[in-house]
Amino acid sequence: MSAVWIEDEQAQAAEDAKFAPPGARLKIEREDHKLEKRLCREVGRAIVDFNMIEEGDKVMVCVSGGKDSYAMLDILLKLQKRAPINFELVAVNLDQKQPGFPEHILPEYLGKLGVPFHIENQDTYSIVKRVIPEGKTLCSLCSRLRRGILYRVAGELGCTKVALGHHRDDMLQTFFLNMFFAAKLKGMPPKLVSDDGKNIVIRPMAYVTEKDLTRWAQVREFPIIPCTLCGSQENLQRKQVGNMLREWDKKFPGRLENMFASLQNIVPSHLMDNKRHDFKNIRTTGVADADGDKAFDAEEFNEPFPSTLPGTAVISLQSL
Repeated sequence: MSAVWIEDEQAQAAEDAKFAPPGARLKIEREDHKLEKRLCREVGRAIVDFNMIEEGDKVMVCVSGGKDSYAMLDILLKLQKRAPINFELVAVNLDQKQPGFPEHILPEYLGKLGVPFHIENQDTYSIVKRVIPEGKTLCSLCSRLRRGILYRVAGELGCTKVALGHHRDDMLQTFFLNMFFAAKLKGMPPKLVSDDGKNIVIRPMAYVTEKDLTRWAQVREFPIIPCTLCGSQENLQRKQVGNMLREWDKKFPGRLENMFASLQNIVPSHLMDNKRHDFKNIRTTGVADADGDKAFDAEEFNEPFPSTLPGTAVISLQSL
């Protein structure tokens, strides 16, 4: 596998910006600045909404070499400078010993940033290739091995939080994957206790869209390292669901915003899980309930207005 410092589209965008007329360059710079502010705002809002980072935390920022983890580290470093609390960041990469992996890229990049970092060398690639039959999906086992190693490293480094680079679109994809293939209404939480019960896992980019991250990777010219271990498997279920969501986003603007907002507005009494709502012992109360049964009413759905959706209030960066 060869190293790719900037993907083709990113390289072309950067090259076009260099030779743009002065007026056009100024417009590009303004748009880039607006994007940076939006990313900081959304990451900051998620941190506050879910109390992700607290005074004295040491946050292990998992950096894979992809655009999402680069962006997460980039934005967290910006927020760290203006935050009203003190916390540490340490970037951690797991070198899984994939053939041809450009192991020099991340140490060089992180060294230039001046951020504390740790490279963990573990040959999970050989394990995955040996255990998984040819042609089968590799991601599940790879993910489990990687997760266990990172949790161990977090403990060894004295980290109190483990930050992963999943974004809004990842969380929506996970929701639909669980619905379609696991028969569960289950998503990807912004904050949880890890499998081993010893780590708090956070996803600071829970409110960030993939489109914004793609554009930010172009702006910042991150040294992207492609993952051929899983990237070569084009028919993965996650890819199919991702394509479905992107198609919806093109045809029905605002639909993804509504779906994401719905993850924050759960009504157990109007689903069918006996473990979450006591349907068996329902009794009349004689008291009117505005949230009662309206299933037989003719429902009207307005056009989506993302800026007024529940759960999308904007916080001031002054609070960070």
